[in-house]
Amino acid sequence: MAEKKKNRFEEIYRQGGGFSIEVTKILLDRETGVQYLYHESGTAGGLTPLLDQDGKAVVTLVESK
Repeated sequence: MAEKKKNRFEEIYRQGGGFSIEVTKILLDRETGVQYLYHESGTAGGLTPLLDQDGKAVVTLVESK
């Protein structure tokens, strides 16, 4: 039997949505641990890695299974 594939990206934070046309999310790449900021307003959206005060990507330790 084939193993069920897990989603690579996990939403770890959400602001907005519902009746609002603006949504901000933080996504976690479960393979690399890098966090990304996604913002959507109407039909436009953008994605960028979250950076710390030194300009380096914010990385979360991810358990490998």
